[in-house]
Amino acid sequence: MQTTPERLWALVLAGGDGTRLQPLTRLIAGRPIRIFGTRSLLETTLARIAPVAGRERTLVIVNEGHLPLARPQLRTVPAANVLVQPRNLDTGPGLLVSLLALVRRDREATVAVFPSDHDVRSEAAFRRHVTTMTELVRARPDRVALLGAPPERAETGYGYIAPGPRLDVPGTAFRVLAFHEKPAHGLAARIIRRGGLWNSFVIVARVDRLLALVATVRPDDVRALASVPADPDALAVVYDRLVPWNFSRDFLARIPGQLVVVRADDLGWSDVGTPEAIERRFAMSGLVPPWRMPERATA
Repeated sequence: MQTTPERLWALVLAGGDGTRLQPLTRLIAGRPIRIFGTRSLLETTLARIAPVAGRERTLVIVNEGHLPLARPQLRTVPAANVLVQPRNLDTGPGLLVSLLALVRRDREATVAVFPSDHDVRSEAAFRRHVTTMTELVRARPDRVALLGAPPERAETGYGYIAPGPRLDVPGTAFRVLAFHEKPAHGLAARIIRRGGLWNSFVIVARVDRLLALVATVRPDDVRALASVPADPDALAVVYDRLVPWNFSRDFLARIPGQLVVVRADDLGWSDVGTPEAIERRFAMSGLVPPWRMPERATA
């Protein structure tokens, strides 16, 4: 059985608008979207991370407009742990709101951040790597650990991590030389040839350290949100003044010296936030997506 520190919290990001999947949602009847089996991507994520952090230490950030859809999928999460933002302003503000909510509960927490629209074929390996990242952060609390997956192609929609020297810490971990968010195809191919990794956007860090780093890059946002609870009504006035920003492009890419990456060769990881990625996932499994099957004639 895996063991985790008492102060490890999970933070699930479910605050996107789903715009990348809109072409596919028009082909699928019913909500929430259950593409792989009987569970939605959010439900699958929550089940995957359940052994990593207990339900009492799992937070989920959602948009106010998505609550009717999300509530039935969040039955395993205590109501007080469902954080609600007025609307999506990209990954930056929502993640910052969540980190601030967590630091109010436990200033010494270690947080593991999980996107809710990813597919992982080896969930046991995934959890082992998260545990390794947690141990790394325990040994180096000043660092932010990222989970990196070996690229399968020069994908322009992903972030890339250029690893540096290997670290003498648990797991296969490296310093980060550079962080490239959604590079052009040619640059992505060059990064891959030099040993670059896909950024899975799974992050483990001390919550106080992560917030301190965000404050060096986005000080105005931290000041504006520091005393505002994760409540859509309370946040609405502040959100009207905030500009959207991306946590990878506008933050992680600016602090490569503070990052370490754990290489995970055995995950079968992919971001399934686009129709193309979902169809690739079906193809790899030798299956035909339900929306590609010919319609049966009805009597």
